[in-house]
Amino acid sequence: MNTLQIHNISKTYTNGVKALDGISLTIQNGMFGLLGPNGAGKSSLMRTLATLQEPSLGSVLFNDIDILKQPQELRSLLGYLPQEFGVYPKISAQKLLEHLAVLKGITHKEERKEQVEALLQQTNLYIHRKKAVHTFSGGMRQRFGIAQALLGNPQLIIVDEPTAGLDPEERNRFLNLLSEIGENIIVILSTHIVEDVKDLCANMAIMNQGKIITQGIPSELTEKLDGKVWHKIIKKQDLKSYQSAFNVISTRLFSGKTQLHVLADEKPEAGFECVHPGLEDVYFSTLQA
Repeated sequence: MNTLQIHNISKTYTNGVKALDGISLTIQNGMFGLLGPNGAGKSSLMRTLATLQEPSLGSVLFNDIDILKQPQELRSLLGYLPQEFGVYPKISAQKLLEHLAVLKGITHKEERKEQVEALLQQTNLYIHRKKAVHTFSGGMRQRFGIAQALLGNPQLIIVDEPTAGLDPEERNRFLNLLSEIGENIIVILSTHIVEDVKDLCANMAIMNQGKIITQGIPSELTEKLDGKVWHKIIKKQDLKSYQSAFNVISTRLFSGKTQLHVLADEKPEAGFECVHPGLEDVYFSTLQA
């Protein structure tokens, strides 16, 4: 069982921006969702865990490795798919993966060839292996990104906003791939898309303004809101008065009318119906708390 222990991590940049503020988490094998809006500090935390930057305070242990003191040891066990990554132009997927495998220390030629071919099959890119990666669609490029992250059989994989911009079919294919990977190792999925976490992750945390504001098992966090989420369809022009009168956690425009979700211990007023809460309700109510 792999264990990642993050203790009191803070990061203040030279311009005075405090991106991380006392982050503490313990993460074990499986898919872990880090959910938060853009600008919450998720990417800053991912870069710190990937040893691309040092924190101002705190410590991180992966099993017995102090990743701040022994970054090279962590890197040999790490697969990282950043939010954006560049590729060499005019190089085929197969050749680029082989080049990256050498950089990861896979020096035995036959072993390298076997692993590259297996990863191209696993990511459903084998038939495209001779095409240049810069010609790939967004979804194909993300799958290539996972293939390179899996080189060297890592025990910790970090993926940062991996499904942003993908169409629904590519998103499902990518999430299924992540789910297969995340059974025997730690996979940290950093995203602002609630459905990605709901569909995949056994454990999660919500982050905002550099802090962890809640963490737990998605189903248990949802259960805490049972009987407290109320739904009503109102006229669009009445929205402001409802927002001033009630704890409105989310709104959605539907066929020219506005659907409200309100957090309350009792029925707010006539016309409201109690609904089974979803992870989106947890997310929005937590951000507003």
